[in-house]
Amino acid sequence: PGVFGVLTADEVPQVEEPGFPMLTNKPRQLGMPIAAIAAETESIAAEALEKIKVTFEPQPFVLDPLESLYPGGPNALDGGNVTGGNIQGEGGVGGNKIHDFKWTARDFAIAGDEKMPMGQAPVEWAVGDVEAAFAEAVLIIDEPFVTASSSHAALEPRSVLSYWENGKCFIHGSSQSQSWMMPGLARMMNISLEDIVYVAEYCGGGFGSKASPYPVQGMTAYMSKKIGRPVMLRVTRAEEYHFGGQRPGFQGQVKMGFDKQGKMTACDLYIVQSGGPNRGSGDYSSAAGAVALVYTPTNMRFRGAAVVTNKPWHVSQRGPGQNQIACVIEPLLDKAAKELGIDRIAIRNLNAPEADVKFTNRNSTVTSMFLKDAFSLGADLFKWEEKKKMSGQRNGSKVIGVGVGTAYHSAGSNGFDGLLSIRPDGKLYVHSGVGNLGTYSYAGTSRAAAEVLQCSWDNTVVLRGDSRQGLPWTLAQFGSNSSYTNTRTNFVAATKMKKMLQRLAAQELGDAPEDYDVANESVFHTSDETKIMTFAEAASKAIELGGEWDGHEYPDDLNDVTKSAMKKVVGAGLVSAAKDKIPKEGSVPGMATGYCMIELDTETGKFEILEYHSVADCGTVLHPKGLEQQLRGGAVMGIGEAVLDRVIYDPQNGLCATVGLDQTKPPSILDVPSNMEMSAVDKPDLSNPLGVKGIGEPAMGCAAAALLCAISDATGIYFNRTPVDPDMIINALSGRPQSFKPLQVNT
Repeated sequence: PGVFGVLTADEVPQVEEPGFPMLTNKPRQLGMPIAAIAAETESIAAEALEKIKVTFEPQPFVLDPLESLYPGGPNALDGGNVTGGNIQGEGGVGGNKIHDFKWTARDFAIAGDEKMPMGQAPVEWAVGDVEAAFAEAVLIIDEPFVTASSSHAALEPRSVLSYWENGKCFIHGSSQSQSWMMPGLARMMNISLEDIVYVAEYCGGGFGSKASPYPVQGMTAYMSKKIGRPVMLRVTRAEEYHFGGQRPGFQGQVKMGFDKQGKMTACDLYIVQSGGPNRGSGDYSSAAGAVALVYTPTNMRFRGAAVVTNKPWHVSQRGPGQNQIACVIEPLLDKAAKELGIDRIAIRNLNAPEADVKFTNRNSTVTSMFLKDAFSLGADLFKWEEKKKMSGQRNGSKVIGVGVGTAYHSAGSNGFDGLLSIRPDGKLYVHSGVGNLGTYSYAGTSRAAAEVLQCSWDNTVVLRGDSRQGLPWTLAQFGSNSSYTNTRTNFVAATKMKKMLQRLAAQELGDAPEDYDVANESVFHTSDETKIMTFAEAASKAIELGGEWDGHEYPDDLNDVTKSAMKKVVGAGLVSAAKDKIPKEGSVPGMATGYCMIELDTETGKFEILEYHSVADCGTVLHPKGLEQQLRGGAVMGIGEAVLDRVIYDPQNGLCATVGLDQTKPPSILDVPSNMEMSAVDKPDLSNPLGVKGIGEPAMGCAAAALLCAISDATGIYFNRTPVDPDMIINALSGRPQSFKPLQVNT
């Protein structure tokens, strides 16, 4: 009694490996859904769940990518163990499908336990001649490294409510994004865009794990269709750890060569990326791009492999790839500076890019670059020269350590749509396809439209969070893209709206459009004060005229999501829709620097962060308070990345031992310094009409790197892995071996 239905894998669409299914008869990880029960209450559903009998057949499993790369090693999926690649021909790997790929026993024998085996790489590129550069280098640093996988740990476990009404599928979801979700959900349900209504007003954090449609959203919709009732799913914290996503971990080797001035003349980077049983993300490639840009090595080679495992779904997490590699390279840069007798900020300045930089094998460029300004400002605010003199000072068993860290992430895109309407109530309505992941980006970016139209914020309404409001197509809320991307879309829509107002006033009141200007919710003649039309009057006239004025006609180049939105806005008033076609040449670089001072107890391995400062190169500051909170929140996550966050597995049975916040241990208020200062260079990126670019991602990476550098400064030891915990510090200081081998994972 009280059970309405059971949904099995046979009743939902299946996806080819390495896709992640809604339901499956062949689970590839602990927690992969195999059936769903709908009941009147959660307790009834849980009781019914216990009555389902499932026969499981044990299978070989993979937790460590290197084990899967060994000849004869197990594969996580039937089709193989590696995704992606650019090596073609016999034994080659290409595309996003799954492949069987192994190294040779000789590769492992040559490496031993202390270095990374470096067999043939599915992905490889090079710039210059690294071997020749190493031959001429004054200093060579060659180290293995490990960065742990970690949960996104969003405070809100994902939830979703679905129902069908008049042939339309209504989905209320927890997601970072809004309009970006629509096409994927329509494909998942095999229906048209017109038949999807998506509501996502609030999201309790995502950090990448809720950026795009995810399988359980479709599961509730299929169940609702089957039983003819609304269906809601609220997952537990443990379930969130199983299918809520994890950051891909790295195992790798990096070899860097420097000249006597400290210039990085060569870098040879090899990364094996740990994924789940899915395609995963391109973290390893992004990491290589970050090294090429941030440190501008004269010669560079990158090799990489993305290996699938039977751990949970792996997906992008804040600063995917860039933040992991910052934790690796930044302490080793300090090591180079120490051996060469160079100041640690000086060596970063020497290797930092200029605005005309070209990086990677693609000769990629950037739209702006003020990293050196960030170093200069940060050194002044943090009082680097004074703090540097405090390094190594002791108070009993406690010692001071000081660190600096740098991180990067591309921070803006283009080609998306803006949509505005002015209605008979005289207000400006900004239709925002931006999700509400907690940063209020939908509001900050909407101010661009109000500014162009000189409309007071009190008379501006932001429509968002419900596709029935008529929301345009825009990029997902990930990758620090929102500020740059959506100030541009709102700018182009507002610029078009201003011209429409000028044309409408000229048509109705006489003279030429250029004789009119817009301000104070009206369009007025600049030399004849009798000729004026309020926003309310303009909206009413637009409805009367129809056609291009009220949204009946719109540009053909709009995305289908925006065209669908136009049907919901037509006739509401004066309507402006436009695609962002403002030129953009190169990547938009969000850059951040962090400065950290700690006091570390050499008897316990524990430490206190005494002070943390961060300076961002984020273009023109869009929202000062929002920027401060992005940098502060990023710093907190960075602390977790450096010394706390990890997921642990039992190598005997593949079970996850970290399924709660008390076990994965993300940072708490007790781990955060009371003295945290945030600032910005505040120089514009001229490819954005407001000068804006994003910053959310590197805010985390620079903090993690700065903390790791401070630990190394206090101890004189470079750990080459994350997280660094007190046991590791004590073992290193006492000369005891660590409890793991250099490339061991899941510890």
